[in-house]
Amino acid sequence: MIKLQRAFLFCLFTSISYSQWLTSPDFDEHAQRGIFNVYNLEFEQAEKEFNYLAARYPSHPAGKFFLGMIEWWQILINLDDESRDEAFIRKMDDVIDLCDSLLDVNDNDVGALFFKGGALGFQGRLRANRSSWIKAANDGRLALPIVQRAFKLAPHNYDILLGIGIYNYYAATIPERYPIVKPLMIFFPSGDKRKGIEQLREASLHARYAAIEAKYFLLQLYYNYERQYDSAYALATSLFKQFPNNVLFHRYVGRSAFVLSQFTEAEKHFRQILLRCELRQRGYGDFAKREAMYYLAMIEMNKQRYDSALKYFYECDKLCRTLDKEEQSGFMTLTNLYIGMIYDVQKKRAYAIQQYRKVQRMKDFENAHQRAERYLKEPYTP
Repeated sequence: MIKLQRAFLFCLFTSISYSQWLTSPDFDEHAQRGIFNVYNLEFEQAEKEFNYLAARYPSHPAGKFFLGMIEWWQILINLDDESRDEAFIRKMDDVIDLCDSLLDVNDNDVGALFFKGGALGFQGRLRANRSSWIKAANDGRLALPIVQRAFKLAPHNYDILLGIGIYNYYAATIPERYPIVKPLMIFFPSGDKRKGIEQLREASLHARYAAIEAKYFLLQLYYNYERQYDSAYALATSLFKQFPNNVLFHRYVGRSAFVLSQFTEAEKHFRQILLRCELRQRGYGDFAKREAMYYLAMIEMNKQRYDSALKYFYECDKLCRTLDKEEQSGFMTLTNLYIGMIYDVQKKRAYAIQQYRKVQRMKDFENAHQRAERYLKEPYTP
């Protein structure tokens, strides 16, 4: 429901009729180049491609929608920055208005249904990220029947299947993970997690325009929900190889490798991330730097190189104090817990106790409070 928004990233079209779909080689060439540029965070090049589409095909919503996706990825790589929110909402509203004008002429225009559903969905995604749950749910409520109608009109379209798959998965999963959403689900059809994953796999293999987005969704599901870390690592590695400038894919490679205890591989990627942060490469900002510091500290701690681990943990904690504006992040809580554990190893018991008490005042993550309580009673030993 709330997560439905991403389902429509590049959910495009099959050739039902020329009036609904843009199937010319000219369109396809510019669209594919622009799509690659967006995922590789080459926004200036993507803008040229999509401006061409908007000018060449002014009565079709594709160009406007794709230009909005540039704005979306600029938001996505730095979610803490809300300065682009209003511009993004306006661009999606423009897409919706154009689609409505097309649907006034032909209410079975699948292209217009695609892009209207996509625009509503992305607005919902942004509002969910900003914790505007009621508005996000309303966007999902409006978008769902539009997607279902498009799927009914073109049931063999693998690009559409992406949206259906995402809905099936998240409608079954999100209410369990985020109880605040559960009361809203009475207004939506029930989901099917297994079916959703299978539909996403089909889209990732066969969709013409949405295959990359389907892979990205599967990556997130495997890592964040299903805990299938081997599958997450394989997808992250494949996506990062194809789009070597994409910081989100890069971070998933590093964290997946770490969870799989591939510490040499994880260290290599997190050091690359740190370097790119120092070079100020697009997307590689303080959030990526904090994550890299945290995992490098963990790797050093696992190798019992405690002084080096502390150096990284101190830097991570320092970044947390800047980035965590409303409440402590998991990075801050766990960093302070591990600092205390290292102090115990170094026989600095008084400092360790200070750290554990500090952790107890922070937001709990991964049983940090329980662990701090245990180490207050008995010093941590490796």
